[in-house]
Amino acid sequence: MDAQGFIERIKASRNYRGQIAAPPRCLEARPGDYRKPQHALPDRLVRLLRREGIDQLYSHQAEACDAIGAGEDVVIATGTASGKSLCYQLPVLADLLDDSECRALYLFPAKALAYDQLGNLQRMVEGADLTDAVRPACYDGDTPTHKRPGIRRTANIILSNPDMLHQSILPYHAKWAGFLARLRYVVLDEIHTYRGIFGSHVAGVVRRLQRLCEHYGSSPRFICSSATLGNPRELAEKLTNRPARLIDRDGSPRGRRWIVLWNPPWLEQAKISRRSGNIEAQELMQALLEQGAGTITFARARVVAELIYKYVVDALRTKRPDLAARVRPYRGGYLPLERREIEKALFSGELLGVCSTNALELGIDVGSLDAAIIVGFPTTLCSLWQQAGRAGRRQDESIVFFVAYDDPIDQYLMRNPEFIFDQPIEHAIIDPQNPHILAKQLGCAAAELPLSENDLTAFGGAAAEVSAALTEEGCLRHTAERYYWASPEMPAQKTNLRTISDATYAILDVTDGRNEVIGQVDSISAPELVYPEAVYLHQAESYVVRELDEETRIARVERLDTDYYTQPMLASDCRIKGERMHGEVLGGERFFGDVLVQWQTVAFRKFKYYTMELIGQTKLDLKPLKIETTALWLQPPKAALQTVVTQGFKKAEALAGVRNLLTVVLPPLAMCDRRDIGGIVDSSQLGQPTIFLYDRYEGGVGYARHGYEHIEHLLHMAHELVAGCDCQSGCPGCVGPANLRPAIHHDPDLQRGCEMPDKAATVELLKSWSQAN
Repeated sequence: MDAQGFIERIKASRNYRGQIAAPPRCLEARPGDYRKPQHALPDRLVRLLRREGIDQLYSHQAEACDAIGAGEDVVIATGTASGKSLCYQLPVLADLLDDSECRALYLFPAKALAYDQLGNLQRMVEGADLTDAVRPACYDGDTPTHKRPGIRRTANIILSNPDMLHQSILPYHAKWAGFLARLRYVVLDEIHTYRGIFGSHVAGVVRRLQRLCEHYGSSPRFICSSATLGNPRELAEKLTNRPARLIDRDGSPRGRRWIVLWNPPWLEQAKISRRSGNIEAQELMQALLEQGAGTITFARARVVAELIYKYVVDALRTKRPDLAARVRPYRGGYLPLERREIEKALFSGELLGVCSTNALELGIDVGSLDAAIIVGFPTTLCSLWQQAGRAGRRQDESIVFFVAYDDPIDQYLMRNPEFIFDQPIEHAIIDPQNPHILAKQLGCAAAELPLSENDLTAFGGAAAEVSAALTEEGCLRHTAERYYWASPEMPAQKTNLRTISDATYAILDVTDGRNEVIGQVDSISAPELVYPEAVYLHQAESYVVRELDEETRIARVERLDTDYYTQPMLASDCRIKGERMHGEVLGGERFFGDVLVQWQTVAFRKFKYYTMELIGQTKLDLKPLKIETTALWLQPPKAALQTVVTQGFKKAEALAGVRNLLTVVLPPLAMCDRRDIGGIVDSSQLGQPTIFLYDRYEGGVGYARHGYEHIEHLLHMAHELVAGCDCQSGCPGCVGPANLRPAIHHDPDLQRGCEMPDKAATVELLKSWSQAN
C-alpha cells in the first residue's frame, strides 16, 4: 500500500484534528538474505517448497537447518512473519522422509497456534504428496477420547501444549512408550510467552520429559523459537537445561513500515478529556478497509474487540456493505470450530479485516495484511512490536497506528515516542529452582518414575534439599537411594502450570428454547463477563445474561438487541490472615505472613454505544474469587511520612509510587515476572498506611518472602531507579502505574487507568525513609 499517501489523505480529511502526536517514523526496507543449507534438502522437500512459492531459503532458515542437522539445540529469534516455522519443519520433515521411525513433538502455548500449524502442515504435506511419510495430529483437551489411542499409535508429529504434556501425557507415559522411545525432536514455539510462574513450571515439565525420554532410550534435540526478546538464548537454556545456539540474524526481506502515534483529540477547549480511542480506531480501520488495505486491529480486552467490530460493521453497512461482510472479530471464548473458520478465512484473503485481542499476536498465520492498529499500550514493548509485525509481508510497504487511550501510560508514550523506539526490549524471567515450583514438579516426576540421585542433579542444585523436605512432609518416601511418590493421588492433576484456574463456563443461548452453546469463558473471567443482566457481545450480536449458574458452570444468555453495553465494577481486598515474621527496616517495620486476596464483581454499569453515556447502575451479589497466598507488608517511619506532608506532597501519592517501584524491582531479584506479583496500599487493617506485596499464586511461591528478606536492598534499588530516571514528573519506567491486577474485561475508554503517582513525592518518601534510621 501507499502508506505515505494514506497518511496525507488522513491529514487532509475533515475529521483530522492533529491526532498524529509525532512525525511518523519510517522503518526502512530490508532486502532478503538468502543462502543454501550445507546439505541439500531431499528432492521431495524441494518440490514442496516450490509448491509454496519458495525457491530459496532465508539465511536464518539455512543456518537453522545446518545447526539442527549437526545435532545442536537451537533458539530462533527473528522477526514476525520471518518464516520461523520452516526452520524446524524442514529438518524434521527431512528426517521423517529418511527414517519412518522418527518422531517429533511440537509444543505451543495456545491451542489455536497448534491447530494453525497443523492446518499449514497438512496442507503442505498433502499438496506435496508426503502423506505416506508424514502423519501429523493435534493431541490436546479438544481431542475426542476415541481418537487418542490411534493418534498415539500412528502419528509421527504430535502438536500439543505444555499443559497437556504435564497432565495427560507424562503421567501416563507407559501408553506413550513407543512414541517417547523414538522421539527425536521437541519444538518449543513462542517461548517468549513462557515467563514467570508459567515458564518456571514449563521448565520443570521439560525436565520430566527429558527424564522419561532417557528412560525409554531417546535423547531428542530441542528447537525453540521466540519473538523479539531481550534474552532469548538465556530463556531457552533455562527452559531446556541445555546449551542452545542462538540464531537471530533475520534474513527475511521487509518492506518499509511506517509507525504512526495517534492521540485522540481533546473534546473541549479546557482539555479535560479526549475523544474515544475506540471510535478513533474504528474510523482509521474503516478508512483503511475502504482503501482496500488488509487490516488487523488489536484491542486490550474482549469487549473492545467486539465493540470496534460492531462500530466498523455498522458504518460499512450503509456505505460499503460488500466490505462489511469481509470483517470479523477474533478473541478467546469462541468455540474451536468458529476460531478455525475465522483463521482460515483470514489466511485465504476472504476476510479483509479482523478486530482481535492479543489472541492473534502469536504466530497464527494471518495471511497478507497491509496495516495494524494497536489500540492502547499492550503492557510490554515485546507485545507492541509483535503486534506491529503483523502488518506487512516481505517487500510490501505497511503502516502501523498506535492509538492512545486517555490514560497516563498511553499519554506518556505519545509525549515521549523515544520510549517506544529506543528502549530495550524486556527480558523474560523464569526460576526453575524456585523451591515451591520445584516441589510440585519433583512430586509429579516421582509419581511418573522413582527419582534417583542423577535425576535430582538434572532438576538443579535445590532438588536434593526440596526432595528431603517433601520426604519429611510425607509426600515422598526415600528407599534404596530413590524417592518414591507416597500418595495414591496423581499430583499432576492438582498442579496448574498457570496462575489462573483452567475451569471453564459454557455460554448457552436459550433464546426461544434453543439451548445451543455459543462460547466459553474461564472461571476467573466469568464474573466479569457473564454476570446476571450483562450484555454479552458475540460477533456484533448482543445477548443478555439471564443466569450465571456457578454450580454447573453455565451462563444462560438470550438474544436481545440493545443500544447499550455493560461494564463490571470490581472490589478487591488483601486481608492479613496470620503473621509469620516481623522486623525493622530503616526505622520502619516489615512483616511477612499469610493473606487472603479476593476480588468480586459488586455491580455493573450500562453505557450507550458510541457516546459512552452512563444510563444505569445495578448492584450484584456474586461470590468473591479468592486466593490464599503469602505477602510482605511494610510500614514506613511516621517521621518520613510527616516529612512528605511537610514538603507539600500527598502521602497517598508517595505510597503508591513506592508500591509501584517495588513491583518493578522485586521481579528481577526474585526471578519472577511482574505479573506474578500484586500490590495494594491499605490503612484499614493496621491503622496506619501499609504497603502490601503478594504472590499471585495459590499458597504463594516465595516471591514476597524474598522481598521481606531483602527489603533494605529493594528500597535502595527503588530509590536509585526513580532518582536516576530522566523524566520530570513520573513515567512508565519509574513510578508507574504498576502492573496490578486489572479488570480484564473493562473497556479502557471508560476506565482512564491508574493515576501516575507524583514522582517528587515518591522520591521524598524514599529519601526520608533512608535517613530515618
